[in-house]
Amino acid sequence: MCAAALGKPVEILLVEDNPGDADLTREALENSKINNTLSVVCDGEEAMDFLRRCGKHADAQRPDLILLDLNLPKKDGHEVLNEIKVDDDLKCIPVVILTTSKAEEDILKSYDLHANCFITKPIDLHQFVRVIRAIEDFWLTIVKLPPNGAKR
Repeated sequence: MCAAALGKPVEILLVEDNPGDADLTREALENSKINNTLSVVCDGEEAMDFLRRCGKHADAQRPDLILLDLNLPKKDGHEVLNEIKVDDDLKCIPVVILTTSKAEEDILKSYDLHANCFITKPIDLHQFVRVIRAIEDFWLTIVKLPPNGAKR
C-alpha cells in the first residue's frame, strides 16, 4: 500500500540544479491534492548521498518517487539513474526524467538505463505547472507505487 493511502506523505526527491525550476516544482506540489514531502538536491553526487543516507543526509527519508534532471553538475542524471537502477536497495524507486532535453539520444539512453518515464520540461511557466500536476495526477494518484523501503 502506498504512503498516501496510509495517510503518510508521499516522499518525493527532486534532483534539480536550477533554483527556479525547483521553486516552481515545489509551488506546484504545495498546492497538491496529495499530501507530499519534497526534498531537493542540486547535483548528482548529493542525490546519491541522499539516497544512500550519507553525510548530511543520514536522516533522509527514502523517496517514493524521484524527479531527475539530466543536466546536473558533478554527476549527470544518466550516471545517477544508472547507479539507482543497479543498486538492489534503490532500483524499485520510480524515476521520472524531468529535463529540458528533447534529444533522441537522451531519451533512448534514459530508457536503456530503466527510467520509468521521460518528460521534457516546457519553457512556458503555465505549461510547466501543468506538467508537474500531470506527474502528480499520474504518479501519485493513479499508479500504485512500491511500498517505501521495499526490496525484492
